[in-house]
Amino acid sequence: MAIIRQKDKRSGLTYAYESESYWDKEKKQPRSRRKLIGRVDEKTGKIIPTDGRGKRRRQTSEEKPQRGPTPAAEAKRVFYGATYLLDQIGEQLGLTEDLKTCFPRHYQQILSLAYYMILEHPNPLTRFEKWDHLHKHPYGKNVTSQRSSIVFSSISEAGKNQFFSRRKQRCHEDEYWAYDTTSISSYSEVLKQVAYGKNKEDDRLPQINLALIFGETSGLPFYYRKLAGNIPDVKTVLNLLGDFKTLGFEKVKLVMDRGFYSATNINALMKEHLKFLIAVRPSLSWVRHELDQVYDALDTFENLDEQYDLYALTVRTDWDYTQDRPYKGDTLKEKRRVYLHLYYNVDQAAEDQKKFDRKLMRHHQELKNGQRVPEHEAFYKKYFTVKSTPKRGAQITVNHQMVEKAKRYYGYFSLLSNEKMDAIQALELYWGKDPIEKCFGDIKERLNLRRMLVSSEAMLDGKLFVSFVGLILLAQIKKKMQAQKLFKDYTIQSLFDKLDVIEAFESPGQALKVGEILTAQKKIYEALGVPLPSDV
Repeated sequence: MAIIRQKDKRSGLTYAYESESYWDKEKKQPRSRRKLIGRVDEKTGKIIPTDGRGKRRRQTSEEKPQRGPTPAAEAKRVFYGATYLLDQIGEQLGLTEDLKTCFPRHYQQILSLAYYMILEHPNPLTRFEKWDHLHKHPYGKNVTSQRSSIVFSSISEAGKNQFFSRRKQRCHEDEYWAYDTTSISSYSEVLKQVAYGKNKEDDRLPQINLALIFGETSGLPFYYRKLAGNIPDVKTVLNLLGDFKTLGFEKVKLVMDRGFYSATNINALMKEHLKFLIAVRPSLSWVRHELDQVYDALDTFENLDEQYDLYALTVRTDWDYTQDRPYKGDTLKEKRRVYLHLYYNVDQAAEDQKKFDRKLMRHHQELKNGQRVPEHEAFYKKYFTVKSTPKRGAQITVNHQMVEKAKRYYGYFSLLSNEKMDAIQALELYWGKDPIEKCFGDIKERLNLRRMLVSSEAMLDGKLFVSFVGLILLAQIKKKMQAQKLFKDYTIQSLFDKLDVIEAFESPGQALKVGEILTAQKKIYEALGVPLPSDV
């Protein structure tokens, strides 16, 4: 139940209302009831009780201050070690400050819900009451299902955009940003953006897509957006650039998978003067043309990198840039400098060749036995010649010229950038995007978003945001665990379990008393750069 203040434009007086939220079963969305409780004194800010018609009413005997000692609030013992760690990480990252600035009324509930999702997965939010009873957390009270619905629905687009802008300001300057998408299946039938599309985990359910941006140097996610489930990756880049303009993001450097590659996207990135590093398929004609120019020189000892055990070479070339200019009524066409980074992995080439030869054998056997598969007809036509004679029957020969042509490019892969760098530097930047895949795993598994069942768009948007807050905390803890080699002794869950048993004693009017902390627990806090609870 909340107190809402509203000014009457006719009288100029401000009234206070008691707002109670409830779930409307017919409309299937949260609603609220208001009850007038008094007029707000402009000088003192106090609420003067009224009889419901704006008149001041007398206090009843029950409402008058009672003489005598005030009843003592309840003292209790709670678990504190794991939530304390999350408190400290949130403070170090400026996350708590950013949430308080952008969502001043609900930031504590947002943090508590994020903590619960992290520490209690895969339990649903309906079990929050039990967790609240046992743990100390920012909100300090139970977040009922009804209350969580109100919190989720209160997270506005304006608040999220302000939050994203603040998080971006905390990123490292001049770092590359990894951009990728994932699919989240949904059972809901009321969400507008849920649709059947290319599910990256072969889940046969309608889905939404989630796009995420991850700072490669900071190691933290700082922006996400929800997409319709049937939008392919390549179609998302132009809208992403529009979001950058809205949020005021400048001097952007993006790292992307080859699913985002298209001439339209490259031209759009160049138009906005953004730097990029993107994977490109060696099967593209212009890439093969450049590769053929250095094919014999690429796998020589001068280009061998011993650390990664592959051959690498950078080729400077030109991109055919085009830009439609409606204001001039023409199309700008010019050459722009780009860098194509080429790589050859001997082990991968051998593996690809073995896989192709096995496929060739299976299809040859199908033809030989007269068991042709309709879906394989294109492969038959490309790699085999089949002749039939009355005496000898079907004669099958392999088209060795086409086979050699296919194998010529096995083991090769390539990256494209418009910023000058050598091939190994580009490769390390590209591989630096791997943590984004781990983030997707965390948001689905640890934060329980593999399959969503929510009743409204507002609920979906709010739950995604709270999950994103949890994702930031998880990413920072995992980054520190990796740096301190804690994964040798702990999983993320066992680390939380180790700390979660630390108790604290809360007593009204007294400082929080923290229970015994074992040596192993102290070492965890020290490794993660967090002061001991008893020292705070």
